[in-house]
Amino acid sequence: MRILLVEDDADLADGIARALRAEHFAVDIAANGEDGAHLGDTGIYDAAVLDLGLPVKPGITVLKEWRDAGRSLPVLILTARDGWSDKVEGFRAGADDYLTKPFRVEELVMRLRALARRAAGHAAARIVCGPLAFDAQTGQFELDGLPLRLTALEWRVLSALMLRKGIVIDRLDLIEHAYESDADPDSNSLEVIVGRLRKKIGAALIETVRGRGYRLTDEPRCD
Repeated sequence: MRILLVEDDADLADGIARALRAEHFAVDIAANGEDGAHLGDTGIYDAAVLDLGLPVKPGITVLKEWRDAGRSLPVLILTARDGWSDKVEGFRAGADDYLTKPFRVEELVMRLRALARRAAGHAAARIVCGPLAFDAQTGQFELDGLPLRLTALEWRVLSALMLRKGIVIDRLDLIEHAYESDADPDSNSLEVIVGRLRKKIGAALIETVRGRGYRLTDEPRCD
């Protein structure tokens, strides 16, 4: 999963990013509203964390612009503004969730996972495809009922495939989910990650759709 974090407090942004990366999220940081708006317009993200009191362009303006442009990116407002009128304004502008400072990072992580899961169309936290199961609330994978150990890159690619199981995901889309914007992956890096995943979960589960991308499939047993 890849998160856009728009926060002008550098220390807070760094702390949030470290905590999210420890949970295998990829994180891009914007320190002002204008840069945040641009990243949200041009990047592929599972969710955005948006402060309201941003320099250059206020967070509420960024959110309204995204929604006016038809962008469905799930947005969690993270702000010190805890008044009822502020929350109403945020939700009316198109926010999907609202969390006030101070906060527990664990709660932020859980809320972001829930936003990404629901945006992908899953009501239940547990997603199953054949022998593979993913708890989208805890971020844990299981294979045949046993915990599956994955690197951060493997987790990002497999979670993207699992959240959209049965759907072909474009190669560039998967790369965007796996890497942060300042990364410079090798041209065959995705193929290497997919190859490692196939060794761990079984080659048949990840289908290569030539000229398009990859699909997680076990059609007789997906549910």
